[in-house]
Amino acid sequence: MAKRKLVLEGDETLRKKSREVTEFNAKLGQLLDDMAETMYAYDGAGLAAVQVGVLRRAVVIDAGGGLRELVNPVMLETRDTQTGGEGCLSFPDKWGEVTRPKWVKVKAQDRNGKEFTLEGEDLLARALCHELDHLDGVLFVDLADEIELSDDRPRRRRRRERRQDGN
Repeated sequence: MAKRKLVLEGDETLRKKSREVTEFNAKLGQLLDDMAETMYAYDGAGLAAVQVGVLRRAVVIDAGGGLRELVNPVMLETRDTQTGGEGCLSFPDKWGEVTRPKWVKVKAQDRNGKEFTLEGEDLLARALCHELDHLDGVLFVDLADEIELSDDRPRRRRRRERRQDGN
């Protein structure tokens, strides 16, 4: 595993649509492993392959409940709405209020190509929507009512402490 360099705000790669994964092999496994290491190194809750410069439909998420890997994810259903603060590892100094579905159902494949469905609510639903948007070049700054500059180090520190405590 290796921590990869993040693609940051201003890089047009973030606006590109990611391509479907067609080969389920060691290279994909390495990408997913590296994405997870990168996400954790930057205290993120999710990361799309495009954020490390790879235009493939793959995301990793840990919004509580452990690491989830989704390859070729597709949104199947959404219900209700929630509005809350959102940030992004590719926009490290920005924060905004975004309205997202409160509950989602997603179909995806695992690293071996096996299909599965995943339902998520609250933070997991938000993370799934955020990361799937990345795969189509849609960014949270496009959806936020207002963008604020923020120093989110205290928030990240609290999240890291919760992870260490098992919460």
